[in-house]
Amino acid sequence: MAEITSIAEYAMDELKKAGAQKAACTVSQSKTDELNIEAGKFSLMRTLFSDNLHMKALVDGKKGTISVNKLDKASINEAVADTIALAKSGTADAAEDIAPLAENKQFDQTIGGANMDKLFSRTKDFVDQTTDEFPKIILGECSSQFSNTNFVHVNSNGVNFSNSLEYYHMSSMFSAKDGTESTSFYGYGTIMNSLNTPFIDVGLQRTLLEEAVNSIKTRMVEGKFVGKVIVTPTCADMLWGTVMGCFLSEYSLISGTSRWKDSLGEKVADKQLTFSAIAHNPDIVLGEKITGDGFESQNFDFIKDGILQSYGLSLYGANKTGKPRSLNSSGSWAIAPGETSLADMIKSVDKGIIIGRFSGASPGPSGDVSGVAKNSFLIENGKVTDALGETMISFNVFDVIQEIVAISKERVVDGYSLMPWCCVDGVTVSGK
Repeated sequence: MAEITSIAEYAMDELKKAGAQKAACTVSQSKTDELNIEAGKFSLMRTLFSDNLHMKALVDGKKGTISVNKLDKASINEAVADTIALAKSGTADAAEDIAPLAENKQFDQTIGGANMDKLFSRTKDFVDQTTDEFPKIILGECSSQFSNTNFVHVNSNGVNFSNSLEYYHMSSMFSAKDGTESTSFYGYGTIMNSLNTPFIDVGLQRTLLEEAVNSIKTRMVEGKFVGKVIVTPTCADMLWGTVMGCFLSEYSLISGTSRWKDSLGEKVADKQLTFSAIAHNPDIVLGEKITGDGFESQNFDFIKDGILQSYGLSLYGANKTGKPRSLNSSGSWAIAPGETSLADMIKSVDKGIIIGRFSGASPGPSGDVSGVAKNSFLIENGKVTDALGETMISFNVFDVIQEIVAISKERVVDGYSLMPWCCVDGVTVSGK
């Protein structure tokens, strides 16, 4: 840590000498030990190293930024000159700034180093268990890894944060096949701070393997209907990513396209909905401690009990719009659990679908969503019946979150987020 702190301070000094009136530098060094599997067999073991320096300089209100992957003094000096040149050639923007000095801290998210023998064992067990329990599954690519990252953020106001992180990661790609019939590829990834749990039992891994096998034979929806859709945690971005991008994001607020741009403190969703960014939750393995613009991160709610509490704004976005800065970088999402079990949620659906993956164009500013439901199943008379072939769905996210049918008691812990199942109504489902 001392070495990269020295590098960050050197870069900061050089930026100020070169004419930066305000400046910020982030230096990181990472090492990743990785195991790769192809077609069910170990194919590669490697160690990857990564160095990065990101610099920001303000000259007369004009910004220059540069990122480089070399940390020697010659490379830094060249990057400093380029950063200052970019700033001088830019356009002044009064919203550009750097974080003020608060309490500097050192964070430690290490877990005691790597246990590569156990990582190998867990990876092998995953392949063996999958082969034994799900003989119709075809494992494509799988990887498991242990990563260590140290980084430092400093700025010319005296801010100095550092963090050390260690974690395990596992990802899998697979399909299912029976004779000449097969499914499309499924993908899943989890992040962990221990190897206590078999990979097949982490998050939704086992559920997705089962669903893949059950998706070998599919049927198409007949005609078109408007009904309920249960959105699984693996498809959460279809709902909450759209809410974030269309209504809460920096771009939507600066551009003025957000339908919620003047709605702080007002009801914007069903009272069942509490949508948060939980950087400090213990179930979030790499919970952010320091924002990209140099503030200590804190948990916060975007929406609480249906009431809009905060936007997803950086320091720049807050200065640009005159609205409050969010307390972290708006990642590590959580939806508060509801009062309905997933089983009862399914029973409540007369006709609808449960969707595991979505493929569609970027939603419009109004929140219109249209695309193909994949890895999905038909629900009829309160029971999950057949796997669906690719089926078109369309809805407006602004509308469907006004009256959410139910949010499940169950939530999936995958190291990245805490997501339940969510049932919404008013979705148009189109088949053949």
